Amino acid sequence: MTSPKKRSLKNPSELLARKIVELAASKKAEEITLLDLHKLTSITDFFIICTGNSDVQVKAISDAIVEGMKSEVKPWHIEGRENLRWVLLDFVDVVVHIFHREERDFYQLERLWADAPMEVIESEDTPVSATSISE
Repeated sequence: MTSPKKRSLKNPSELLARKIVELAASKKAEEITLLDLHKLTSITDFFIICTGNSDVQVKAISDAIVEGMKSEVKPWHIEGRENLRWVLLDFVDVVVHIFHREERDFYQLERLWADAPMEVIESEDTPVSATSISE
């Protein structure tokens, strides 16, 4: 009997993106979205977009990603750590956007990159909204 095959990850940048997603989820990031941009642009392979509900949470998500990745790769550039409304971590092949809800709703990066294959990462800790409960 053969065991079911797991989908193999295509490349190192996808492995990096998946690890970053796990680190963001470990700090309760919400609405984690992975956009595969490698066929659309040469600037990066993946965007990870997530939401924090406070300055403290945005900082915690950012710190967890930087700390968790430091043995493998350090960010090439970091923006937004002063105000903590939109923190950008540029790992070259993967760019992470950590937003406060208002900024994410305003900039709508997912809409700007709507042609990209998108995966919304479901967290077991994500609360169920009242509108999604069937009667």
